[in-house]
Amino acid sequence: MALYEPIKGHEVDEEHGMPDSVIINSSSMSDQDVEMAVRISKLRSSAPPNGAVSVATAYTHPPEPASLPANSKLRHHQQRLVSLDVFRGLTVVLMILVDNLCRFFLFMVGVSLSLAYKKLSCRVIATKKALLRGLKLLALGLFLQGGFFHGIKELTFGVDIAKMRWMGILQRIGIGYLVAALCEIWLKGDAIVTSWSSLLRKYKLQLVAALIITVTYLSLLYGLHVPDWEYQISTGSYSAPKTFSVKCGVRGDTGPACNAVGMIDRKLLGLQHLYRRPIYSRTEQCSINSPDYGPLPADAPSWCQSPFDPEGLLSSLMAIVTCLVGLHYGHIINHFKDHRNRVLHWTISSTSLVVLGLALDLFGMHINKPLYTFSYMCITAGSAGIIFAGIYLMVDVCGYQRPTIVMEWMGKHALAIFVLVACNLLPVILLGFYWGKPQNNILTLIGIGK
Repeated sequence: MALYEPIKGHEVDEEHGMPDSVIINSSSMSDQDVEMAVRISKLRSSAPPNGAVSVATAYTHPPEPASLPANSKLRHHQQRLVSLDVFRGLTVVLMILVDNLCRFFLFMVGVSLSLAYKKLSCRVIATKKALLRGLKLLALGLFLQGGFFHGIKELTFGVDIAKMRWMGILQRIGIGYLVAALCEIWLKGDAIVTSWSSLLRKYKLQLVAALIITVTYLSLLYGLHVPDWEYQISTGSYSAPKTFSVKCGVRGDTGPACNAVGMIDRKLLGLQHLYRRPIYSRTEQCSINSPDYGPLPADAPSWCQSPFDPEGLLSSLMAIVTCLVGLHYGHIINHFKDHRNRVLHWTISSTSLVVLGLALDLFGMHINKPLYTFSYMCITAGSAGIIFAGIYLMVDVCGYQRPTIVMEWMGKHALAIFVLVACNLLPVILLGFYWGKPQNNILTLIGIGK
């Protein structure tokens, strides 16, 4: 395959929402075209002088496919856009190895949505399907990450609804998926895309939606006043809970204790429904074993043991924007069929996002993973775009698919793998099989279940 061979067609599996990029390799004139030309030529040569038989007659009665020889039928060599699956598989590996790293996956959700909803027969039906899939992700997230499974160190299950964690990685993906899907279904113009400017005009309403969401996030993060607050930690069944007071009284703070992201979650979700082992608990201020969890230092600040949800409500706004950025990259696949144009547009977009994120960090809007700040979104989305473009060049342009076959398989089964491994479902199942006593199991022997 040539380095920048144009892609002639694109198909989508609308039933499962999985995009398939189709490469049709054919010569400039197909066998059917040749036979049609020969047929027209014969008709012209045998037509009477009065022109009773015209060229139109040949087009109104095309040759039947069955009349063609078996070796002269049109062949469409169709191929899935493998880079989508490879990148999705890579993000699953990162989500398993690195805590809460779902940002790349959100980017790929957007790319896939643009392909899945490229052609819509009915917007209402597509909306119903999107709502159903979004609700399924939310329900699955509540079941797997709401606290029902107690983890690989405790063979028990069940959750007190009064203390269930409402948010999580799957819930965040469900929210991003649903909003991005609705934008792709309803906020899409009818303009024909022939250039970069026409692409922006066609999807200008989606750009406006991303801008509104971003402005809302920034206004709340830097504009809300965060008052003093307190929380309680249980010290035992027969002892009164210990109360900790956190002094704030500030506006626009992005530190661990007094940010608007945590305040909104405490007010709307409730402290008892937040994640109880946040990344802040592993900092040097809060753990003598940092960067791992551990006992508190003697001078630990009062907020160290407070719950904080890294997938909270306000920070999920930036997750939605990440999906919308992915939509833009998918639109480039839909409307630009040449490899050169695709890679060029992706490179420009990705580089611009990374530069913008670094500039924002330099001027005070710091890159902050737990808060999912706008600068952090720019860095992660831009980095995802660069990696995706690189995988696309390697796999779909140059044809190096064999080294990525494992990632491709993982990408095709991304949700199932994430549920089994990252949500501790597989370890919990393995812990249930032991000999003699529960401590004699595979995970304990290799040191995971200790």
